[in-house]
Amino acid sequence: MGNIDIADFLSKLVIYMVVWLFAVSAHEAAHAWMSLKFGDDTAERLGRVTLNPIPHIDPLGTFILPIVAFIAGYSPNAAGFPLLMWGKPTPVNPLKWRNKNLANFMVSIAGIATNLIIAITVAIALKVLYAYGIFTRGVQPDGIAGPIFTLLLGTLFLNVGLAVFNLLPLPPLDGGKAIQSFLPSTYDAVFEFLQTYGILILFLLMWMGVIRMIVGPLNSIILYFLY
Repeated sequence: MGNIDIADFLSKLVIYMVVWLFAVSAHEAAHAWMSLKFGDDTAERLGRVTLNPIPHIDPLGTFILPIVAFIAGYSPNAAGFPLLMWGKPTPVNPLKWRNKNLANFMVSIAGIATNLIIAITVAIALKVLYAYGIFTRGVQPDGIAGPIFTLLLGTLFLNVGLAVFNLLPLPPLDGGKAIQSFLPSTYDAVFEFLQTYGILILFLLMWMGVIRMIVGPLNSIILYFLY
């Protein structure tokens, strides 16, 4: 990792993991809550309608890979490589759903919508703080304001990134599940192909930098409107 400030690294890692755990917990809890609203109590009975991160944690996808991703992004010597991060998938039983197609769509996009709501809320808060001079463009605040600023900005970017990533129309992502609700039966073979090879296609897109090409400019646009 080269010469780094250990205290700075650890403090930012803690903030990053807090933001990530909140974002992924809200995402998965939204799936569970929406499924319950359509008559399926599978996730609710497993305690998944909660912001408590413990029921949503997958050891590899929620802890190990996010920490590796943070280290890769923090180190000035890291070349960077594609990484996936995830929470424990929310179990649903479509046989219990009322209006199955609508339920499938709403449950699929519930996590995305929740992350976007969080991001918009934080963006408004940051805009107000900038407007009143509490935060200044291009300046890292001193004292307790510093970690708060890092927390808010991290919450904004991570929730936007999580929402945009899951919008990709590839199973097993939410976007891929959502479009299934509208595909005519003639596309069943296509969807089955995507279900089988979607994760490989996703890795390929990440390796080619396609995800970064989408999220990077989006973050720049967000900063432009914040200031």
